[in-house]
Order: sequence, then C-alpha cells, then structure tokens
Amino acid sequence: MVADAAGEHRLWLRDPQPGQPLAAVIPLDKDFVTRIASLLRFHRRLLGRAAGPLPRGWPLTAYRLARLDLMLRALDLRDGGATYREIAVALGRDEAARLSASDWKMSAARSIVVRLVRDGIAMMNGNYRKLLRIR
Repeated sequence: MVADAAGEHRLWLRDPQPGQPLAAVIPLDKDFVTRIASLLRFHRRLLGRAAGPLPRGWPLTAYRLARLDLMLRALDLRDGGATYREIAVALGRDEAARLSASDWKMSAARSIVVRLVRDGIAMMNGNYRKLLRIR
C-alpha cells in the first residue's frame, strides 16, 4: 500500500525485484476503465507529481454508506433466521410490528427490507466489486 493524501494506492507486486522496472498488466474486462484510472493516478505519483483526486464515484457517499450498513444488518438478521417483519422492526420500522398480515404484505417497510436483503445477498455473492467501479 502506498500512502497518498488524495487516496492510497493498493498494489500487488508479483516477484518484485529491487531496481527492476515495474510492468502493469490490465485485463480487458468490465473494470478496465477503473483499472486504467487507478494506474494513471499511481503513475503520476511515481513521477513525483500529485496523483490527483480520486475519480468521481469512488468515494462512497453518505447515502451509499448508510444503505450498505442497512444491507449488512438486514443480511445478518436474515442469516440468523429473522423474518422480514422482525428485520424491519430491528432496523427501526416499529410500525411493522403493529400491521396486520395483509397490511404488512403491502407495506413500504416490507418492500424496503426485501430489497435490502436481496441486494445484500447479491453483494455477498460477488456484486461487492461494483463498489470499486467508476460510476
């Protein structure tokens, strides 16, 4: 890891040899643009210049951080055997406990919890990589 005031650089060096030049291997995949942006920032840093700010979309917004927190909490509760209604109450939707079964089925709280759990499962199954992509 190379520290930088504008955002750290994380490298994986395979068989590093002191004094030997570095080479970058960039796969031509869906993350190509993100990898190039990161490489350009690191290259500027190597040349002694300011790496520059992180690309737009890399720093997570307060909203995205809060939603990720809710997703993880919902997923943990679901994995622990909680029902969607119990998850809603645990996440601060106290009205969910007072709703009738038919009102619960149509409630916004239920829809939110179902989406949080669904998106949490997707993140757990590999979609977490999307957090690193330039948006």
